[in-house]
Amino acid sequence: MHVTAIIAAGGRGQRLGGAHPKQLLEIGGRAILERSVTAFLLHPDVDAVVVALPADLAAAPPDYLRATSSSGPGQKPLRIVAGGMRRQDSVANAFGAAAPESDVIVIHDAARPFASADLIARTIAAAAESGAALAAVQSRDTVKRVGVGTAETAQARLLVSETLSRETIYLAQTPQAFRRDVLASALAVAGDATDEAALAEQAGHAVRIVDGEAANIKITTADDLPVAEAIASTIDRAVTERDPLRRAVRTGRAGTGYDLHRLVDGRALVLGGVTIPSDRGALGHSDADVVCHAATDAILGAACLGDIGRHFPDTDARWKDASSLDLLRRAVALIAEQGLEVGNVDVTVILERPKIKDHVDGMRAAVAAAIGIDTSRVSIKGKTNEGVDAVGRGEAIAAHAIALVRSRS
Repeated sequence: MHVTAIIAAGGRGQRLGGAHPKQLLEIGGRAILERSVTAFLLHPDVDAVVVALPADLAAAPPDYLRATSSSGPGQKPLRIVAGGMRRQDSVANAFGAAAPESDVIVIHDAARPFASADLIARTIAAAAESGAALAAVQSRDTVKRVGVGTAETAQARLLVSETLSRETIYLAQTPQAFRRDVLASALAVAGDATDEAALAEQAGHAVRIVDGEAANIKITTADDLPVAEAIASTIDRAVTERDPLRRAVRTGRAGTGYDLHRLVDGRALVLGGVTIPSDRGALGHSDADVVCHAATDAILGAACLGDIGRHFPDTDARWKDASSLDLLRRAVALIAEQGLEVGNVDVTVILERPKIKDHVDGMRAAVAAAIGIDTSRVSIKGKTNEGVDAVGRGEAIAAHAIALVRSRS
């Protein structure tokens, strides 16, 4: 069964206030959107992810989405689409970008960053069996219906007209999941709705309830933020405690990297994403940037994820003449899937000539931007080999790197 997840993040979250879209706000050190997307990217039942963003964000998405939006070896496809005026328009745009082979589409609000893997799995399974399913929690409080809109004064409009049985009242959450044909007919329904389950009901489909989770809150107003911070702290701490690697890197874990290329005529010399004036450049399948290659190996090694050749082999045409800054960004995305981030990187370039000291600041800035850290946490320095061996004779260039990664929680 092929499952595509749609992350609905096309709104601005104006009820929360602030200058930036709500989904970019950080909770527990990670953006709300990043938490929601990662939950589905890492889920074993999900095969692909489509994220609907406001048009301006879709054109220039955050680094943690940009780094994974072109899937590489071991990565799930992630597509970004522009949302619409209404939620259902955003979902329809994302649905149009879903893989045709998708059997089940699961939809999740980006503003719910704490949906558990178990909840996602149960909702997908229920939809596969019944056609449509949504996570929901049963009301714990007595429910009163009031006569809103039937009286002349505000006070009168809030008089109780009926007491409802709380056993029959469920509060809808996401994820909501649908067989592809069911969702297609739901999205064809005219009119507005606050969720896709309501559209499915209007289209005549039965919708099954899956027990939701109290922690699966929707961040809507500023009052939700303290609760969200507390939930994030609890979840992140629990994940760290049951994952030996994350426990080990709470105070940092180091990895080393090394790269060497021959220097030949007719090639550009690219170091740290900066083209250095030179009559010779490094020979390689990609742009042969030894700074980025060594740093990439160090980062992957610190996370125990192998080396650059494993993820971006020179036998794969996709990486022919690739920007090594892009490969570095992809490596950072890979460790982010493990809940890790880069603390700092130190690179030593070994090159007889030309001297690189005038280009170091530009290299540091480019590498820092690719990793997503401050420039102050990237060190690049140049050394010669004092005329010893091929590097010393000017026939090759080499680089050594060390990187520290740590838990994001």
